[in-house]
Amino acid sequence: MAQKSDFGAFLTGFFVGGLIGAAAAILFAPQSGEETRDQLAHKAGELTEQATKVADEARARAEKALGDAREKLNEATQDLQTRAKELQDQGRVLLEERQKGKKVEEPVTEGITLEETPAA
Repeated sequence: MAQKSDFGAFLTGFFVGGLIGAAAAILFAPQSGEETRDQLAHKAGELTEQATKVADEARARAEKALGDAREKLNEATQDLQTRAKELQDQGRVLLEERQKGKKVEEPVTEGITLEETPAA
């Protein structure tokens, strides 16, 4: 979210700076009005081109970051689903053994951490 806000601020500053520069060029230009208008039109085209390029690059970076985040999320989801299935199977076996009256060994809980939640 901060990147989006930073980019918006950059783009706003970019355009405001361009407008201020154009106004200064008009006020201090030692050339005719027609030449000034041509120069402003040229600068406006350059600024538009630069802004489009910056926006396209930012969009590409954002799409890549989104794709990477989705990939990591999918991997984490798969890992959690696999682990949940393993625990479910392990629990089912333990339950069946207890129902049959067998002595049940302590289950393997390697890699499992339980976090206590504060009482409300």
